Amino acid sequence: MLTMDPQLAGAYADCGRIVRRRAKNFWYGLRLTPEPRRSALYAIYAWMRMVDDLADEPRLEIEARRSGLLAFRSKTRAAFGGEIAGPDPFWRAFSDTINRYELSIGPFESMIDGQESDLVWRRCPDRATLEQFCWQVASTVGLICIQIWGTDADPAIEQMAVDRGKALQLTNILRDLREDHERDRVYLPADELAAEGLSIEDLLAWRDPARCRRFLDAQIEHAAELYRRSSGLDQHISSECRATSWAMTEIYRGLLERIASDPRRVVRERVRLGSMRKMSIAWRAKRLARSGIS
Repeated sequence: MLTMDPQLAGAYADCGRIVRRRAKNFWYGLRLTPEPRRSALYAIYAWMRMVDDLADEPRLEIEARRSGLLAFRSKTRAAFGGEIAGPDPFWRAFSDTINRYELSIGPFESMIDGQESDLVWRRCPDRATLEQFCWQVASTVGLICIQIWGTDADPAIEQMAVDRGKALQLTNILRDLREDHERDRVYLPADELAAEGLSIEDLLAWRDPARCRRFLDAQIEHAAELYRRSSGLDQHISSECRATSWAMTEIYRGLLERIASDPRRVVRERVRLGSMRKMSIAWRAKRLARSGIS
């Protein structure tokens, strides 16, 4: 833990507990990051968890959730203005992180924009809309993370971080296809479904196996191409943080590979990575963290 005053140390510890309880797949990678960057990532994750929970709160009507996001945006702006934005200890850790790493407010504003659009999301008309949403809720995370991890001066790294975030989000969308539909959310492009002569209901019922497989194969390839385009990212991250980026990516790439091996699984269940694969990733990531190479 960072050497700091007890209140701030306690605030960071609270963020760490949120990550351990809620981060699931990300926990394995985040804990490999050396201090003080690890605690900074915990504070960023806690912020993202809070904004996501505000948008998804099922007990509240849309307008109440919108008001909650508006208040959260105001607190975030206050934090960037140098204030401790609320009584929750989290804000102390968040304010320290954004100052310590000189983060800009833009990605945080865009993330809130994405959550606001998700309040009324029902169907996705086309890939451009999907790409914009992925940028707002996932590429922004990549841009924040590389600032905390530290990078070299290669001008290509920001685009790679953007592509990596989109790859992770598209993997999420495929994994959560049925669950999202039950929430009346469809993130797959409607025009691409229609081009295959399918509706989302046809896909979920697997009514035309050849068309359904062809459509999902194309969606998988979009994500796979983004992983390929961002494959050099880790080499530009500071050596002590590469294991974190590698582990988080490898878990989601593994999910995509599992989906690709049997695309029909996404209409039956929420695809998960097996324990042995997770253990293998964790073991290799620990070796990378110790060696400082990627």
